[in-house]
Amino acid sequence: MMTTLVKPSYGLIELFQLDMVKLRRFLVMIQEDYRSQNPYHNAVHAADVTQAMYCYLQEPKLAQTLTSCDLLLGLLAAATHDLDHPGVNQPFLIKTDHYLAALYKNSSVLENHHWKSAVGLLRESALLSHLPTEDRLSLEERLGSLILATDISRQNDYLSEFRSHLDKEDLCLTNGGHRHFILQMALKCADICNPCRPWKLCQQWSEKVTEEFFHQGDIERKHNLEVTPLCDRQSNSIANIQIGFMSYVVEPLFLEWSRFSDTRLSQTMLGHLSLNKQGWKEGRDKPDATNSRASEEQRTSVAKDSNSRVLPQGSKGS
Repeated sequence: MMTTLVKPSYGLIELFQLDMVKLRRFLVMIQEDYRSQNPYHNAVHAADVTQAMYCYLQEPKLAQTLTSCDLLLGLLAAATHDLDHPGVNQPFLIKTDHYLAALYKNSSVLENHHWKSAVGLLRESALLSHLPTEDRLSLEERLGSLILATDISRQNDYLSEFRSHLDKEDLCLTNGGHRHFILQMALKCADICNPCRPWKLCQQWSEKVTEEFFHQGDIERKHNLEVTPLCDRQSNSIANIQIGFMSYVVEPLFLEWSRFSDTRLSQTMLGHLSLNKQGWKEGRDKPDATNSRASEEQRTSVAKDSNSRVLPQGSKGS
């Protein structure tokens, strides 16, 4: 992650006069604030999204128009977009009366928490303390706008706006508002791009996110809560979850992104997406008996571990 943020080709350290000691401290704090016990929403996911974001920022349309501030914001948002993720989704926090749900009034609960956590680390590390207060506050607000865009419950809103701009051909990247919107869309793509990677990577990330989903379902079942369908290991499978996710969330987004940025990278991602979707339909993961046994042993271990099924700290009854 640090390598991506300090890429010499951007010159961000020199341009923003960032102190290397403070920068290193900030990045270490980011890594430590991601919960390593989460199978999916952890520091590795943050690094993965940051790498993807860097690639999108290199695409010709963006590379030719984004400002240095846009680049810094895009990378910061990617690195911190899931900071201190509890490993459960927003509906779970709401139905367990978690304090974060009350704090953010049941609206973009996780994303608001990630944003405020990121601002807290920026201030604690004093990474941007040398900037004028007005500039620093503006950057924090724009950072929040990017992170809030990753709220999956607002996916259709952003996608509809993106599609409308592309249909009207009215995106003007010399316009600051339009550039910021494209940064939001780029971050949304980076956040869910795993199905657009080669099969082995796609499969590994799919297993990790499903493990996290099923863990939530186990907690819900143990505490007699309604089990979220997506998180029910008794009635769902990795393949079914991924086919639905690819069909209704990933594919519509990346089709529009490829309309905006019709490059070799975009076509490669769509190619992988198509192959991976077909792979899940054909059960390409099934022949690997070793992986199947390992997954079964992992599920058995999780089911037996009572500590893995406690309510997250902050929920009523935890």
